[in-house]
Amino acid sequence: MSRISTEEVKHVANLARLAVTEEEVEKFTQQLDKIISFAEQLNELDTENVEPTSHVLDMKNVMREDVPAKGLPREEVLKNAPEHENGQIKVPSIIE
Repeated sequence: MSRISTEEVKHVANLARLAVTEEEVEKFTQQLDKIISFAEQLNELDTENVEPTSHVLDMKNVMREDVPAKGLPREEVLKNAPEHENGQIKVPSIIE
């Protein structure tokens, strides 16, 4: 029995704004079922004495000092913008 239904795959595709064919829905249903099966196998591991971590290596960010610097002149920047108005770059609206 599949752990994920075709309706759930279609719902996720709709949320992601993806157009999928019926063949793709079937394929993704099988692939996602395999991924879920693998994740369930990971749940069987004994992690009692394993310290939580966000990365497998002990990494630290190397930060430079934040020093203010003079930016480009506004006219120079706007010259490369496809559209601008009142000293600002115009971009397409992304909010529906």
